[in-house]
Amino acid sequence: MCDTLRVRWTIIPKTAPQPWIACGGCGGLRAFQSSGKIRLNANGRKLDAWLIYKCLICERTWNRPILERRNVRDIDPAVLEALQSNDPDWIRAETFNLDALRHKSLRVDEFAEFEIAKEMQHEAANWTRLAIELAVPFPTSTRLDRLLAFELTVSRSRLQALHAEGMVRTDPERADIMRRRIRNGTLVVIDLSMEAEREQSWKPLATGDPL
Repeated sequence: MCDTLRVRWTIIPKTAPQPWIACGGCGGLRAFQSSGKIRLNANGRKLDAWLIYKCLICERTWNRPILERRNVRDIDPAVLEALQSNDPDWIRAETFNLDALRHKSLRVDEFAEFEIAKEMQHEAANWTRLAIELAVPFPTSTRLDRLLAFELTVSRSRLQALHAEGMVRTDPERADIMRRRIRNGTLVVIDLSMEAEREQSWKPLATGDPL
């Protein structure tokens, strides 16, 4: 892409998913949030591990199983170290494990608010295309059209029209990708050859750097 301004957007959700669990303190279903703490119990060579959650109303705890009666020798050493040290990065990643949460709860609340970091990767002279690589380390409910519309100040209807006309392309490509959740590694390429103000208006929005 020798005619392309290439950027990377890293999207980090602000709030981890919250499962709804029967709370013994409140006497009904309540939303729980992660405490960021791991509880371990060793019985010989077997290990149990839980991620501790707290009720948002009364702070009654719920232990979400991470490992159950697992032989220590069968546990990845990096995972074992993270559990024993209460590694905050590993724990944060685990709080976004939607499959595990949905296995334990019929309702899991997700939150659309996110932080975004924009990095310039490459700028060609007289560029006419904008390529946005999405880095999404944690699952988020944010749709692609909403992300692009908000960050580039373009209406979602216009984005849909540009996508239908082939002026917006994605990798992977699919007809409904604009209405789907953003995924790590997605590439969006926008043809701006007809936009006279791309340097003044599109570039600052894409890179996060004001002129």
